[in-house]
Amino acid sequence: MKAVCWHGAQDMRVDNVADPQILNPRDAIIKITSTAICGSDLHLYGGFMPGMQAGDIVGHEFMGEVVELGSAVTNLSIGNRVVVPFTIACGQCFFCDSGYHSLCDNSNPNAGIAEKMWGQSPSGLFGYTHILGGYAGGQAEYVRVPYADVGPMVVPESVSDEQALFLTDIFPTGYQAIAQCDMQPGDTVAIWGCGPVGQFAIASAKMLGAARVIAIDTVNERLDMAARQHGAETLNPRDVGNTLQIVEALRDMTAGRGPDICVDAVGLEAHGVGPEYWYDNIKQSLQMETARPIVLRQAIMACRKAGTVSIPGVYGGIADKIPIGALMNKALTIKTGQTHVQHYLKPLMDHVERGDIDPSFVITHRMRLDQAPEAYDMFQARRDNCIKVVMQP
Repeated sequence: MKAVCWHGAQDMRVDNVADPQILNPRDAIIKITSTAICGSDLHLYGGFMPGMQAGDIVGHEFMGEVVELGSAVTNLSIGNRVVVPFTIACGQCFFCDSGYHSLCDNSNPNAGIAEKMWGQSPSGLFGYTHILGGYAGGQAEYVRVPYADVGPMVVPESVSDEQALFLTDIFPTGYQAIAQCDMQPGDTVAIWGCGPVGQFAIASAKMLGAARVIAIDTVNERLDMAARQHGAETLNPRDVGNTLQIVEALRDMTAGRGPDICVDAVGLEAHGVGPEYWYDNIKQSLQMETARPIVLRQAIMACRKAGTVSIPGVYGGIADKIPIGALMNKALTIKTGQTHVQHYLKPLMDHVERGDIDPSFVITHRMRLDQAPEAYDMFQARRDNCIKVVMQP
């Protein structure tokens, strides 16, 4: 089969690889009908995530048709059209039973590596480093899905592929970023990063009753989408200045108090202006830190006292100069983590089926799987106003 494989920084190729096979009675084989490039895939493309090996099949946003089932999978049938969570969960451990599927104790066969880095291991993920299991991803013609009796969900006939596809990751990720913050009526939410996850965080904040949403990004096309699709207020840091000036601008927009909830939907490759950005950029390039935490610093400094900072953006290692004093003295709450997709699949699918939201609004480009190298390059460079690429085998 054809699959998109990582061969190093800035080097994605479409290779011919072996078809996946059933390895466990709880497996399923899915024929991919739609797959997408996630913003976090760009961290792999840029070479910022450790644990990748040449030839690894990437991709964790995918859906398709069930073509083969292990003997223990009784909830699915051959021919079902399914959406597959990017987090792999056994459904039986303490964390799965508690609804924390991205913290599954049993789905990462390389848990020992993750434990050395983070103290404990989260769940395995599709197509996202050997630290998180080394599982083959879904930017391919077929994929093996472990624990298929827990993860995949049958898509209603009334919901198209493009409406369902983002339930694999970015819609639940944006939703969880807001839902975990105990938002109150009248709250103001500031969201850094208006890429795909940020767009769904903005949409979710509106769905959950935010009085105001302030969208922050350096790319005007993304800000335009946030304003047009969701009625968000917008702020471009390039028009404002450094961290202190951005914090001041947000205070001015909130009568001096600051946003009630601040969301870092950017993660480890944040952009900024001035010495702060270049400090982080140089240290990251020299591997003296693994992240550019500019946005995280801004979110902590800008958030109102006793507010909540939510971090759906991906971080994998260490970062410098986090304002821990502000975090402690302002009594802030931090909410973060990979997404517990299985927990949110059914309620979010209900929203889509009722017409409350059409997730396909975020798609800007549709391409073939064999165009993946071009798609990655375009997405990273943000050429042609690229915000989200969907590919079909």
